[in-house]
Amino acid sequence: MTSRGAGTAFSRKNYRLSTEPEKSKVTGIVNSRLLNDYLHRVFTNADGNQPAAAYRKHLTFQNLQEHLERLLAEENGSEDSRDQVAEGRLGPSTVVLDHTSGFEGLLLVDDDLLGVIGHSNFGSIRATTCVYKGKWIYEVLISSQGLMQIGWCTLNCRFNQEEGVGDTPDSYAYDGNRVRKWNVTTTNYGKSWAAGDIVSCLIDLDEGTIAFCLNGMSLGTAFDNITRGAGMAYFPAISLSFKESVAFNFGSRPLRYPVEGYRPLQDPPVADLVKARKLLGYLKNVIHVGIDVAEGKLVEKDTSMWQLQGEPTVLITLAHIFNYFSPLMCKVYLVEDVLMTFLLSILERGGAVEAHPLIQQLLDLMWLLMEEYEVHECLKQLLMSLLRAYRFSPIIPDLGLQIHYLRLTIAVLKHEKSRKYLLSNVLFDVLRSVVFFYIKSPLRVEEAGLQELIPTTWWPNRFTKEGKESKEVKEESAEERLRRRAYERGCQRLKKRIEVVEGLQVQILKLLLNNKDRGGGEASRYIFLNKFRKFLQENASNRGNLTVLCPPEYMVCFLHRLIAALRFFWDGHKAKTSAALSSEEAYVPPQLFYNGKVDYFDLQRLGGLLSHLKKTLKDDLAAKANVLIDPAELQAVTMDDLDEDEESATSAAQSQRPSAALAIGGALARPGWLSSPTLGRANRFLSTAAVSLMNPRRPLGALEKIKVRTLSVEQRTEEDIEGTHGNEGLLLGRPPEEPDQPITENSLLEVLDGIVMMYNLSVHQQLGKMVGVSDDVNEYAMALKDTEEKISRCPKRRRDIHEELLKSQKVFSEKLNHLSRRLAWINVTIYSKEKMQDIYWLLRVCIRTIEHGDRTGSLFAFMPEFYLSVAMNSYSALKNYFSPVNSMEELPGYDETLMRLAAILAKHFADSRIVGTDIRDSLMQALASYVCYPHSLRAVERIPEEQRISMMKNLLAPYEQRPWAQTNWILVRLWRGCGFGYRYTRLPHLLKTKPEDASLPSLQKPCPSTLLQRHMADLLRSDRDLAPSFLNSVLNQLNWAFSEFIGMIQEIQQAAERLERNFVDSRQLKVCATCFDLSVSLLRVLEMTVTLAPEIFLDWNRPSSELLLRRLAQLLNQVLNRVTAERNLFDRVVNLRLPGLESVDHYPILVAVTGILVRLLVDTDIQGAERATAVLLADPCFQLRSIQYLLGHAEPSALAAAAPATDKRHFSLHTYTEYISAEELAKVEKMLSHLSEESKQAAATTLPTSEEDLCPICYAHPISAIFRPCSHKSCKACINQHLMNNKDCFFCKATITGVDDFTKPASS
Repeated sequence: MTSRGAGTAFSRKNYRLSTEPEKSKVTGIVNSRLLNDYLHRVFTNADGNQPAAAYRKHLTFQNLQEHLERLLAEENGSEDSRDQVAEGRLGPSTVVLDHTSGFEGLLLVDDDLLGVIGHSNFGSIRATTCVYKGKWIYEVLISSQGLMQIGWCTLNCRFNQEEGVGDTPDSYAYDGNRVRKWNVTTTNYGKSWAAGDIVSCLIDLDEGTIAFCLNGMSLGTAFDNITRGAGMAYFPAISLSFKESVAFNFGSRPLRYPVEGYRPLQDPPVADLVKARKLLGYLKNVIHVGIDVAEGKLVEKDTSMWQLQGEPTVLITLAHIFNYFSPLMCKVYLVEDVLMTFLLSILERGGAVEAHPLIQQLLDLMWLLMEEYEVHECLKQLLMSLLRAYRFSPIIPDLGLQIHYLRLTIAVLKHEKSRKYLLSNVLFDVLRSVVFFYIKSPLRVEEAGLQELIPTTWWPNRFTKEGKESKEVKEESAEERLRRRAYERGCQRLKKRIEVVEGLQVQILKLLLNNKDRGGGEASRYIFLNKFRKFLQENASNRGNLTVLCPPEYMVCFLHRLIAALRFFWDGHKAKTSAALSSEEAYVPPQLFYNGKVDYFDLQRLGGLLSHLKKTLKDDLAAKANVLIDPAELQAVTMDDLDEDEESATSAAQSQRPSAALAIGGALARPGWLSSPTLGRANRFLSTAAVSLMNPRRPLGALEKIKVRTLSVEQRTEEDIEGTHGNEGLLLGRPPEEPDQPITENSLLEVLDGIVMMYNLSVHQQLGKMVGVSDDVNEYAMALKDTEEKISRCPKRRRDIHEELLKSQKVFSEKLNHLSRRLAWINVTIYSKEKMQDIYWLLRVCIRTIEHGDRTGSLFAFMPEFYLSVAMNSYSALKNYFSPVNSMEELPGYDETLMRLAAILAKHFADSRIVGTDIRDSLMQALASYVCYPHSLRAVERIPEEQRISMMKNLLAPYEQRPWAQTNWILVRLWRGCGFGYRYTRLPHLLKTKPEDASLPSLQKPCPSTLLQRHMADLLRSDRDLAPSFLNSVLNQLNWAFSEFIGMIQEIQQAAERLERNFVDSRQLKVCATCFDLSVSLLRVLEMTVTLAPEIFLDWNRPSSELLLRRLAQLLNQVLNRVTAERNLFDRVVNLRLPGLESVDHYPILVAVTGILVRLLVDTDIQGAERATAVLLADPCFQLRSIQYLLGHAEPSALAAAAPATDKRHFSLHTYTEYISAEELAKVEKMLSHLSEESKQAAATTLPTSEEDLCPICYAHPISAIFRPCSHKSCKACINQHLMNNKDCFFCKATITGVDDFTKPASS
């Protein structure tokens, strides 16, 4: 305002109100009598009574200002006396946190000096004001529920990184995390707090007591007889651990839970409050009183339908009111106490938000009659107060408080001008507006009223000892059925109430995504898009920066609301444009990934870095998509350039900051998420070690010079996004493979892309985290069931045991009642059927996007990696997190979706266009998990045959130079259930132990795929080069894995035999067990190969068959000898039963070896068996004793030596009748007798060989090969194995050109 209180003429915006009486006829101002009555009715005295007409002063617009000033000054005399310094308090009148000297450790403090985040082990900070007399209160808004100690301390208290408030003599604290109070010693006190609670800290220095309240409920006196007297004054103080955060309210805002008799540390602005309430009263009078000009009288009006309608008398009256009201509305206390309360009262009459146009009219007035900076500040403070009120309101059964604040937020955002201002400057820049889309989960179900809403609790109790849900479902008892149904009805009641809140949250997003409000500039949707992209950038680029990251629990709610709003607009567009796709067919077209219209920051692409792809694929971009890259953008950027860019960006950013921020530390780019509930920037980094500038390593926006993009996010307009005639906007550069049909509005495609990115950033992680509550319910249910069984078995004479069991039963029942109600809340807010359908929709979007991208050939490399990640993770979430409440199989098109995802995994796990090792590993692991479950394995079998064969070919590629363990695991899963003694889910010796997680892929029942086995057999038979390369790599890895395993168990055994106490590193045990598991799985793949295509080893017309068979026999003999030797190393380590080595046992490795031997020696034709027998017996490591060991036949000498240890049980396949069939055992018996007979014959016919005739390399076989051209000799096995890797002669290093058979001349 240009002239406040200076004369009666004042200017506002572009109009001027005149006070000249003759102008009244022109302007339409009513006659003086009516005007006088009207003004007296509007501007009543403080007591609300109007003086009699004869005694009251005649009011006109000329003397109104004087009258108004007198009215406002009426009670100020008495108020001034209250503004004097309150007795009992020392320090500044504005109370904040002492960021200059009153802290210890590392802390991040907000700009308003009221919010704080712990940044070290246990940082402490106190306020700037202390108290020594009287009763005082302050409030703490808990933003995270971790370890914190809140209370009071004196100036003499000295804190460090281990000791904080409450750990020194004159400091007192309450800790709601551990539910204790602290003053040097500690005792139980209070209740546990949760994020979103408010703790009130009260000190009575007259009585010497300290007390605390939680959400207005008194926790009782915590301390009495506190130290008082000369020099004793108490400061508000807090100690908090790393990542924990709170915000203080010392009185700068109205206390949420004031306590009678206690004063806030900071006095409220009493004089301003009185003035503001008077002015609000006058404003209400204007709304209530109307002027009937025709009748010449005043009339009462319906306030809900009040409209300004351009009446000059009313407008000038309002201008006078706002002349004084406007500056007051820039103060946070007054906005919260006066304006917000008034606006909420308008909505209290019920009905839809649209039924209350008065709020829109008031906002119009504010924009008309207040200066722009005043409206901006007022709206900002109003939204802050609303957000704070929403976030820190207690949960009550009908969620009435949350609904109340959301309705007002919607009413404010319905006003176009206000919405655009808030979107542009407040909602994402100052506020953490995502909080509006979050519904907090109650930690204390009693206070949330869930006991009334869900009076009957229920939990599943059909669990086996292993924690798996029992398949033989017992018939539910009548009582159980009634309880379950009552519980489900309670859950439905809760769901209906939460759906009301969710509906309001979606309404807010629909307002923000409005693209029709083009009045006065850009539509809301395009402002939202740019802010949303920046929000995603901060969360993607600052994964370790706590103050910037949006908490994952907020992200989950935001994602679901955004999907609902997006689909509403998407299907709305489809209704208007029949050619467009419905939201059920939504996908993101591939051109978004390479045309530079959408910023993907520095996120990894499938083909590597964007700068690299633009160089290598620039010709493909030009040919396929008609996109030309500016040569200047392709210049390589050196690290020096990067550093210079960073420095210049940092200095530029600092030069723009206010000097106050520089004095304390560098400002962060965004508000701190975890500290103050609304106010922005965690700007000050406090450290007792050193003052540090908290600049991110790479400031946002510093990469503009390197990144290839058409426009920065801030510069884009509606035309750049939606496109116009001849300009495709976001869809620029359509490849020929992409259909030329409209999908939807381009802006919605970018929102969809952002939703997929959000899921990848933190939503999936949070979905997995919240499953923990369901796991807790299952564990407690099992414990309760176990306790009840013990009670039934407890002998009557043991009263003491019976009483203890009853106590345990009561504790478990109470915990289950609490958890089942909490689980109901989580199932409704996170795992409901509607939420499941959202995630399923997202999965299908990703599948379609990947399929469209794949068709573009080389341009597929531009797709960001997160699309593949989200496809895999969302499927995993649907399968593992949403059951058993909702089954994925009930979703529409489930089988087709499963098959399409299977095709993606099968094709891309070995796709040369994908270069990132992490994403390749993820694809491999996803495929490995896919083939473990019957339903998803059948989906793999349903993909086109060409893709199946291609997948098997990729799986059979040589194991060197790639992560082979997962590939091997996939092949093993395809075989499990077909191998010798390989039908088990868990190993026999582990059956009595409980699995860590019964839903793990490795613990699923065998489900072999004969179809994929057939493809594997055909490939190995038909491709003569594939089989040897694959099998040689398997044999090499088996040799490595088993050798590593033996080396490690030697070290473990040596450590165990030392006399001094020692510990084996748990990591070493884990690696040892992994090597053993790898050895077993590699042996199973060899068994699979021998079974499916035995000719690879036994048809010696193949060039490498004999060599492969010799190598196989050599390895099998080594494994058997190591594992079966009496009192050997393997036995001793297995008998130690070390934690971490649970899977190491005789059974898995010996049955795998037996399976291969049986297939080679028994289940084959006579010629094959003869060849295999000859090779096995010819190996110098062969010992018949090893084969006898399998059936428990020990050598006589060994039996004699082991006679004293009669309790020692020998391994025998006969003891595993549940795992090995009688037919399989008969084959082993047959194999043993065959080998016994053949070895006797071989021993009888073998002639003694002189040393000169033995191979000079291995000294195990006679010389049988001569090399060309150098004529050196060895056995065939040695030279064949050598030639696999090297062409030089063993002896003279000449290049070998050929190998001939060598037979010793008879004459010699």
